[in-house]
Amino acid sequence: MTEMTGSYGQFCPVAMAAEVFCTRWTPLVLRELLCGSRRFNDLRRGVPRMSPTLLSKRLKELTQAGIIESRRGPDGSIEYHLTPAGEELREVVMTLGFWGQHWVETQHSLQKLDPSLLMWDMRRHLDPVPLPTRRCTVLFYYPEQPPAQQRYWLVIDGRDVDVCSTDPGFEIDLYVTSPLRTMTAIWMGIATVRAEMNAGRLELDGDTDMANSMQQWLGLSPFAREQPGRGKAA
Repeated sequence: MTEMTGSYGQFCPVAMAAEVFCTRWTPLVLRELLCGSRRFNDLRRGVPRMSPTLLSKRLKELTQAGIIESRRGPDGSIEYHLTPAGEELREVVMTLGFWGQHWVETQHSLQKLDPSLLMWDMRRHLDPVPLPTRRCTVLFYYPEQPPAQQRYWLVIDGRDVDVCSTDPGFEIDLYVTSPLRTMTAIWMGIATVRAEMNAGRLELDGDTDMANSMQQWLGLSPFAREQPGRGKAA
């Protein structure tokens, strides 16, 4: 691997690994790559507060370090793929995420909410198997957010899942209304669909079967820890 900038000047495996992994934004870029993002614009959606210039710089550094490589996709566009060295960082990233979920104070974490990031994560991990085989559209409404961030549409067509911040024009199968904090807590495994409905913080209107199976098709963040009974009922 090529040495990256910001060397600790120590011949130590921890120091050398930290020089690659611990630069600002690098763990989040690796998280996105490990979650399946391949193209520059998809990576940007996962780290929207990172400037395009800095993202380009980090991708170049990761390429020089032998962590990723660029390839031409089927349509000729540039895609970024993890090398074997990059794949071996999967356990490091997941362990870091589980540590944060377990030890970082939850109430403090729930102040750092972004509806577009939540919807992007939900889109990536949604399980379409419990849903009808036809195209399904779910409208998520966060009433306490600014108008431009209140409504998001998940469009599920077979294995293809897309998220839209403007009305795609399809008939809505299920309306989901809740504070962003509530939906984030469900996604992170801190709460369940049924518990939040019983508490009056989550409303589901529309297709009954889709509403009843929401806990299953919504899935959970990869950093949410399974607890007894979770996922068995809506």
